[in-house]
Amino acid sequence: MAIPTPVNGQITDAVTQSSVSILGQAPAMAMSSIYQSAAHSTSILFQNAVQAQQQASICSQAATNQGVMQLYSVNTMAGATATAKIGRSDNSNTLLTLLVLLAATRR
Repeated sequence: MAIPTPVNGQITDAVTQSSVSILGQAPAMAMSSIYQSAAHSTSILFQNAVQAQQQASICSQAATNQGVMQLYSVNTMAGATATAKIGRSDNSNTLLTLLVLLAATRR
């Protein structure tokens, strides 16, 4: 029991023991707070890494799509260019004559 005071001794003992208990638990509470903060920071780190991977995947898919579209349009663009060149030239009558001759020889 504590030294005689105007307050009941049992009350002062309970307060003293709870203070000692709080002082004893303080390092554990501090460490748990540090661990929780470190875990939260690590989870945000992983979340940002996953987000960056998703964005990189989207960019690579878009680049692949653009490449495939260009590969598929090569023949179309070549045909369009040739058609435009033939349309601007004087060879259209010659080509038409050749087409008629080819059709006649097939019969």
